[in-house]
Amino acid sequence: MTPTHVKPPAILAPAGNKDSFLAALAAGADAVYCGLKRFSARMAAQNFTFEQLAALTDLAHKRGARVFVTVNTLITDSEINETAKLIHILNRSVHPDAIIIQDLSLAKIARDIGFKGELILSTLANVSFPAALDLLPKSLNVNGVVIPRELSIDEVKKMAGACPDGLKLEIFVHGALCYGISGRCYWSSYLGGKSGLRGRCVQPCRRVYSQNDHRFRGFSCQDLSLDVLAKVLLKIPQIQTWKIEGRKKGPHYVYYTVSAYKTLRDHGSDPKAKKEAMGLLDRSLGRERTHYLFLPQRPQNPIPKDGQTASGLLIGNIQGGVKKPYLVPREDLFHGDVLRIGYEDEEWHAIFKIQRHIPKRGKYNTNLKTKTVPPKGTPVFLVDRREKTLKEVILRLEKEVLEKNISDKILNKNFQIRIPVKNIRQHPIIEINVHRIPPKKAQAKQTGIWLSDKMSPSSMKTNHYDIWWWLPPVIWPDEEDNWKSRINAISKKYPQNFVLNAPWQIAFFKNPKNVTLWAGPFCNAGNALTVSKLAALGFNGVIVSPELGASDIMDLPKQSPLPLGIVISGNWPLCIARTLNEQMETDTPFISPRGEQAWVTKYESNYWIYPNWMIDLKGQKRKLEKAGYGLFIHLNEPVPGKIKLKKRPGLWNWSIGLS
Repeated sequence: MTPTHVKPPAILAPAGNKDSFLAALAAGADAVYCGLKRFSARMAAQNFTFEQLAALTDLAHKRGARVFVTVNTLITDSEINETAKLIHILNRSVHPDAIIIQDLSLAKIARDIGFKGELILSTLANVSFPAALDLLPKSLNVNGVVIPRELSIDEVKKMAGACPDGLKLEIFVHGALCYGISGRCYWSSYLGGKSGLRGRCVQPCRRVYSQNDHRFRGFSCQDLSLDVLAKVLLKIPQIQTWKIEGRKKGPHYVYYTVSAYKTLRDHGSDPKAKKEAMGLLDRSLGRERTHYLFLPQRPQNPIPKDGQTASGLLIGNIQGGVKKPYLVPREDLFHGDVLRIGYEDEEWHAIFKIQRHIPKRGKYNTNLKTKTVPPKGTPVFLVDRREKTLKEVILRLEKEVLEKNISDKILNKNFQIRIPVKNIRQHPIIEINVHRIPPKKAQAKQTGIWLSDKMSPSSMKTNHYDIWWWLPPVIWPDEEDNWKSRINAISKKYPQNFVLNAPWQIAFFKNPKNVTLWAGPFCNAGNALTVSKLAALGFNGVIVSPELGASDIMDLPKQSPLPLGIVISGNWPLCIARTLNEQMETDTPFISPRGEQAWVTKYESNYWIYPNWMIDLKGQKRKLEKAGYGLFIHLNEPVPGKIKLKKRPGLWNWSIGLS
């Protein structure tokens, strides 16, 4: 049972369309989170117009539920004014209770516009260790943070123990698992220009890869489901929200998962209620489920050996010949049920609605209009359902939704966000070669070293004063004390340059008098207002995100209050993860469906995935210098002997722009 002195956590439901929003309310969700047509980290969802969201928010408030709006993508300079206008319209006409953000610039914009609700830092911001939490309410004026999905219960408790007054923690209890750590995945962007940090991920981790002649979905994860284990969170008062992932899901999934976790929260000690909740999750039409790393004594690898992690309930397999394929369902199918044949990367993949009732073990001729007929044995999944009872509930609620009109005065107000530009002197041109292991020979360029257990000043023969020490993009709660010790050992003895790859790592430097601190490229800085926030945190310079397109990169120095740098060559990871498929070999090539080669290597507790071609913006160096960049980074990773680097343009999004 929930302790009487602790307020039960809110159930926060996803909604990517009106029916899912209404299903969340019908199931008794305490809050609903959803996005608009722009700047949402689930752009593949249907999402909402201002008028639609204003009307639904009114209904939610009347029923005692709160509404959180996601504006949680990376923002570029060219979008700052548009984003400010969007938040202004939200504030004046939609009246959400909270806004979920990723980009640091939006914290300032929202408060300057007058938004009085809560600001929640998205999991994409990668706040992954306890010392980071104290910075958030003080420096960013945020009220909450979504902690990473990869944490164990012991790590969650460490985060909670460091949580300052006035800051709330949200935790994902259910939903899809990305292979890459949130905010540390560039796979979709690097291969196809569709950025996960912009809500446009095409899910390359769900595809079939091959290694050593073995084809498998080597990175496709099951769904996270804390289910009956969630009850231990009830004893942690700082965890004030249980969040369910699924803004691309339908109302059936939303209704069933919300109902399940509401039951587990309110009656989690009742065996009958637990059984009922598990039954609801079994029928929610998600993927196979995993507790992932939540139980440290029994961690689960979320990537099954067979690699089959399709969303939906397996309803049967294609039977019959090529000319007349048919399905014999394992249970009744009803008018409006949505089926999916095969997987998205298969040429016979199709999604279609059932137009009539099909009894269990009845015969259904698929009559698909696909170029390729699915072969016998192809799995068929039930991915959405419109039960009569749920449809009726949604229709009743829909009648309570009152149309909202937003005045032209609010819609047409334009913004011109001004950034106080400091008169910074032109930064001397510096080139840095960053290594895992220091080079044996002297180099013309300065040296950067990834700080680690194996690589510290005591283990090196070179001059410590000239080194740029790089911190990793992710530090976990159990690693925090170790990193504090490493950093203190260096900064006490020598005046040093540090590159921090999460803004919150500045918490390790209480009095940075003898150090120069640069925000690294994994801080994902994409606009000058974010740079100004990093300056306020105490950074001396910023290495911008190399994911940006040319125009955004070239425009940034015009308003930047700090010196800027950029990665112009080297090995950039597709993603960083905390787990690895048991069948995947490290430092051995694996091949994508298009023949692209990559490899996985482990650095300390995380796995880094690299493609076999490099970023190469060296040809743009003169332009970048002229634009105002002064620090140029070359990332040099040890390339395994089995890997053959490919010569190809390494411009990333330089020419095509960031989408």
